[in-house]
Amino acid sequence: MGFLDNLISVLPEVKPPTQKKLSFSEKLRWTSIVLLLYFVLSHVPVFGLGQNTLAQFEFLSTILGASFGSLVSLGIGPIVTASIVLQLLQGSGLVRFDLSSEQGKRRFQGLQKILSVFFILLEATIFVITGALGADPGMTGIVIFQIALGGLFVLFMDEIVSKYGFGSGISLFIAAGVSQQIFLQLFNPLVGDGASLPAGHVIAILSALFTQTGTDIIATSFAIILATVLIYLLVVYVQAMKVEIPLSFGRVSGHGIRWPLNFLYANVIPIILVSALIANFQLLSQMWPSLQPIFNWINAPNILQAAFNGQLFAVGAWTIIAQALIYLLIYIVGATVFSLFWVQTSGLDASSQAQQMINSGLQIPGFRRDKRVLERMLKRYITPLTVMGGISIGILATLADLTGAIGTGTGLLLTVIIIYKLYEDIAKQHMYDMNPMMKKFMKF
Repeated sequence: MGFLDNLISVLPEVKPPTQKKLSFSEKLRWTSIVLLLYFVLSHVPVFGLGQNTLAQFEFLSTILGASFGSLVSLGIGPIVTASIVLQLLQGSGLVRFDLSSEQGKRRFQGLQKILSVFFILLEATIFVITGALGADPGMTGIVIFQIALGGLFVLFMDEIVSKYGFGSGISLFIAAGVSQQIFLQLFNPLVGDGASLPAGHVIAILSALFTQTGTDIIATSFAIILATVLIYLLVVYVQAMKVEIPLSFGRVSGHGIRWPLNFLYANVIPIILVSALIANFQLLSQMWPSLQPIFNWINAPNILQAAFNGQLFAVGAWTIIAQALIYLLIYIVGATVFSLFWVQTSGLDASSQAQQMINSGLQIPGFRRDKRVLERMLKRYITPLTVMGGISIGILATLADLTGAIGTGTGLLLTVIIIYKLYEDIAKQHMYDMNPMMKKFMKF
């Protein structure tokens, strides 16, 4: 590990804050700065770029948090890919890091950054060399440098948000991109090539009603909006489900709290990993057409649109149903596996949570203050919640994609969960700042 430690020590990094707890206003300020910078970079075009063939499948930009043709053409792809590879290596036992120790966490995070830089350089080169983001003659090296530089910006912006802001940069960039896309899909007044009505569903419905034309478009747009609203409400309901464990402060008699464990225990990260993995496969199929027949089976068919067009009830509809079932299975299995990996590598396991409770001065009422007691109790909840949460979020993501919900289904699911989690973090931080007593009891 000597070479790895030396390499990690020379890596540039964002220094953590000197104070133990940042204030609400400071976290909000840094989150806003990074979000603004992300939007600016997403509108800065790459100099020397030729034909942008990636523009024909912009749906990938939702999952990757990318804006193809700009400095953030790679988005979060390299960071997520590095996380996937490292989690698989850790889970399979090929590499071992003691994540309960500070040195082990430092090595794990350092290796993840090294892999992220490697994938930034690799993906930038592949995008340009394969022609997906083709460069003008003689500009190949300059285009690769710009795309890689943008990838490094995203890497360090994610680190800034993780240390100084709310949540993570990965989640923030996805939510920002999808929110922008949802707004455009609802209210875009522009009329596309070959279309008779505006691209925005709400504007299209109003325009069709005003001109008394395109009744089929009214039905389709209304069904898509309705499916989006229903999925939104369902995701909010599932996200709000939680198990609350009663705990008491050992130092203060008669005072206690209820420690919440969310039903979607691993939160949104597992579905981001699965979606990014599928997006990478879809990207490969576009770059190498010979692979496309194979990877077509991992694309989500639009069941709602197929029903309106009559394809779902026509001869050969079994292929659409089979494709939907395969897509469902991939998401359920992938989300469950990555949920288990994420819980173990992110400090959400029973041992880490028990230690956090002990450090906060908490214990189970009626039991002595012992980490092993807390750990045994937490294991009865955390493992089932991890598995059931992974299965549930896989089903929700598939349902969102198969109905063609606005914001590309999975993007809508991710955005709702991310914003809800961001709201909880902000509310918790605000409560901590407003209630001085919390500082005496909660020693996180």
